[in-house]
Parts: sequence; C-alpha cells; structure tokens
Amino acid sequence: MNTLLYILLRRLRMPLLVLIGVYAVSTLGLVLIPGQDSEGNLWRMDFFHAFYFVSFMGSTIGFGEVPYEFTDAQRMWTLFCIYSTVLAWLYGIGATLAIVQDPSFIRLLRTRRFSSQVRGMKDPFYLICGYGTTGREVVHGLEHRGIRSVVIDREQSRIDLLETDELVLPGLGLCGDASVPEILDLAGLQHKECLGVLALTNDDSANLSIAIASKLLFPRRLVISRSENDITTANMASFGTDLIINPFRQFADYLGLAVSSPHRHLVYDWLMHPHHRPLSSVYKHATGRWILCGYGRFGRALSEVLSDDETHLTLIDINPDNLTGIEDAVLGVGTESVTLQEARVEEAVGIVAGTANDADNLSIIMTARELNPKLTTVVRQNQSANDLIFSHSKADFVMQPGQIIATRILAHIRTPLLREFLDLLYSRDEVWAHTLMNRLVQVVGDDPLDSRNYTLDPQSAPAIVRVLEAGNTVSLRTLMKSPHDRTQVMSCFPLLLKREGRHIVMPGELEQLALGDKILFCGRAGALSEQSWALENESTLNYLLTGEDSNPNPILRLIRKRYG
Repeated sequence: MNTLLYILLRRLRMPLLVLIGVYAVSTLGLVLIPGQDSEGNLWRMDFFHAFYFVSFMGSTIGFGEVPYEFTDAQRMWTLFCIYSTVLAWLYGIGATLAIVQDPSFIRLLRTRRFSSQVRGMKDPFYLICGYGTTGREVVHGLEHRGIRSVVIDREQSRIDLLETDELVLPGLGLCGDASVPEILDLAGLQHKECLGVLALTNDDSANLSIAIASKLLFPRRLVISRSENDITTANMASFGTDLIINPFRQFADYLGLAVSSPHRHLVYDWLMHPHHRPLSSVYKHATGRWILCGYGRFGRALSEVLSDDETHLTLIDINPDNLTGIEDAVLGVGTESVTLQEARVEEAVGIVAGTANDADNLSIIMTARELNPKLTTVVRQNQSANDLIFSHSKADFVMQPGQIIATRILAHIRTPLLREFLDLLYSRDEVWAHTLMNRLVQVVGDDPLDSRNYTLDPQSAPAIVRVLEAGNTVSLRTLMKSPHDRTQVMSCFPLLLKREGRHIVMPGELEQLALGDKILFCGRAGALSEQSWALENESTLNYLLTGEDSNPNPILRLIRKRYG
C-alpha cells in the first residue's frame, strides 16, 4: 500500500501543487485586502477565517460574507477566487479520474487486492500457472474435490474467464508472468496452505523457470510441469520436478498400447478416466501399415512408439526438410486424395491426422475414410473451441493435449500410487491385462471406476495403526467388508501394495497388513468412501474383525442391527 500511495501522489503532484497554490494565493489575498466592520472601522481578516472562507467557497458549497459584509475590493477578489478554485478542482479531479482509469494503475490495484486475498487464505490450495484448456480442466477438477486454486496467467481475458466460471469454490486470479519468482511468491508459493505448483503454460521455457523457482524457493513443495521438449524435460528432472508430462509422448504411449496391447490399453483407460470406454470398444489389433500425417513433435513421438516389426509407417508432411532421409514418405498435407493414394491408403490399417491445424486434420480423416472405410482413425485436436466438431467426427481416437495433461495431473493428485501401478502395467502381458479387465467388469460393470490409495500411518489410518500396534492382525479382506454388514463384500479390490519400496501387484485378499504399507484400491466410489470407516473408526474396525459391535452410540448400533 505504501507503493500504491507513492505512485498516486507522484502522478497527482502537479494537480496538488496547483490546488495548493490557488488556495494559498486566495487566502493571502483575503488577509491583505482590508475590510470594514459593522461600525465602519478598518478590519483585516486573519489567516484562519480567510482559509475557512476559501475552503467552503472553493468547494462550491456556497458562502456568506463573514464575519462582516465585504467591501467591493474583497468581492472583486472573491470573484477571482471562485473561478480559480473551480478550475483547480476540475484539473485535479480530471487528473484523478485519468489515473484510476489507467491500465497500469488498475493492474497495480488488482495485484494489491490479490496479494491481500492470498495472504488471508485459510484453506489448502494449488498454485496453477496458466489458465488455458489444461489449467481450466485442472481447476474444475480440483474444485470438484473441494480444493481451491490460485491462478496466474499472462492474458487478462483468461483471468476474467476464471472470475466468470461457475465455481462453488471461486479461484483467485492474477494477470502476470509466472516465470518471475516475485510473482510466484506473491501468489502464495511459500504460503503454508499451498499444496503444490502446476506449471501449465504453453511455453516450455516459462514452465522450466517456474519449476526451478518453485524448487529453489520451497524444495519440499510438489511441482508438476508440462513439457513438450526432451531437453526441457531433462532439465526439469535435474531440479527434482515431481511429475513432468509431455502430452505428445503421453498420447503416443496411449495409442501404442491400443495398437499393440488392446486390453492393457483398456485397463489404463478405465483407471485414468472415471467415465471409461465400454469393454466392447476394445481395439481389434491388426498388423499392417499406418499413415502418419504431420511429422512434427507429435508425429515423431508416435513414430517411435508405432514403429515395430508388425507395423510399418508411411509419413506425409508438407515440409521436405522433415522427410529428409526417410524412405517411405510423401510430400504434402494429406487433405488431398491424390496424396493419400500416393501413400497407398487403400492398403493401410490406420491413419493419424497429426498436423497443427484442426481443419486439415478433420479433412484428412474424412478424405481417408472415403478411400478406405475400414481405416482406424486417430485425429489431433489443437483448439478446445472445436470440441463439438471433433465429438461428431467419429474418429476412433481424439488426441486433446490439454485433456491428457489435466487427466494425468488430477489422477496423480488424487491417487499418487496409481502412477506407479500404471508404470508396472507396461511390464505385464496381454493375458494378465485381460484377466484384470474381466475382474473390473465384474466389480463395476458400466458404472464409473474410482481409485484411492491409503497409507497405514497415524494420520491416515489411526484405527488400523492402533490395532496393529496392539499385536493384532488385519488383512486386506477386512478393508473390503461392508461396515454395515461384515458378511457382505463391497465392490472394490486392491490393485497394488507397496511395502518398504517393494511392489506387490494384485495382492491376495488374505495378505496381512503392516505399519507403513501403502495400498491402492479400485472399485465403485461409494464402496471406497465407506472404507474410511475402517481406517479411522476403531469400533467399526473391531466390528469388521470380530463381528462385535462396540460402538458407544446406541442409535448407530440400532441402525446396524436393523439394516446390517
């Protein structure tokens, strides 16, 4: 506020000097010009009465001739004072209005108000840098989980969008450069309630600066960053960035799973997306040749994943430099049937429209379908504003970079252990994935699949910790029993047990738990919510272990007896 006041006074220096000068001259004139009292004697106004008269006369309130009736000389001077003070006030008010409407002054006011609001926050929040497609998805996802967000973006229009979004927990937004450490600190980087920093801008160098500044200013703070360049990714990793997401690499791995291992791909899809693809949508693996239109960052990532002994790639790109040294390549965009026929689209099993232009990508798959209706089509969507068009494109796979990053971030925040399970998924064969897929279908059917991880420590699972410390045993099956009726098994099962750095994939239900274990469960959301009863309530856990209801609350005992 001191800086704000200083800038205001500096910008108003000349109007204030004019106003002070006019008042000083007007007051001095009234003091020097002689008047007469009621008896006709010579009388001079003192400085107090003169300033008093100029003050209420200059503010256009109106005046009376005090304390005696004025002489002609005093009235002539008063006329001068009236016009001069009015002009001085108009000049000062006009200058003030110009200042308060100045964009830089408005930004400063917003920054001060934003800083004050951040300092006063009492609830946990994430600091999100960039409110594009990805940032908006993440903010809405966090808000759905009851977590607030503080947003920084370079464009004021995006901050305005944040303020108009219908959020139950309204986010705080600031227009600024998040790569500047002072801006990050202003936005609450070192605030005790800040849970983490998410660098989601479309500029890799800015994301790198944010990640470095965050780790240097607060090393223990969670940092998740977007990166589309391998060099930037390596640099971020060297500074200890907790999660680095390359949307092109992420989708390339996702599509590679669909092509080479359809059931592993479906397991991945079900765990990452609550509203998952149906089992009937599993990709029918077919060996053969794929056509890849656009050989930029996205195309190169896909070519590394798709190129194997069973899949041959034909590349199409408008830039001849990108195709230098590649044997099976065609120069062009891919929107023309001549180019696709030259790439032998009639013999291909799949086509990827991966250019940086949405209109070209849609044109590519529409033209390709006319030439070969059996093609598997993959299309890249660059602009979120085109959601409606792409949803009706009937493409088998739509690559949305913003959605991919947001889904991965929200999954990591919600269940950190899920990331480790998905990494282990790549090492499993298709038969194992098919078996797991069948079990998932038996547990949730077509309903959304949820996942949660628990740590057996005094903060997360106090009831289990007390039982284990007392020398008793608790198995995984205990956490699968219904707290209403222990004879019923809830719609959930364990995916991963992490103990002392060792992973046990798909642990048995009879596996005995130990202090410090980390467990990843999946199943229906309602079942996973009821698991918290066994983790936190000792009487509920005792009921699940022994069948004896030791709950001191008679109403809860009656409910369990009646409906258990």
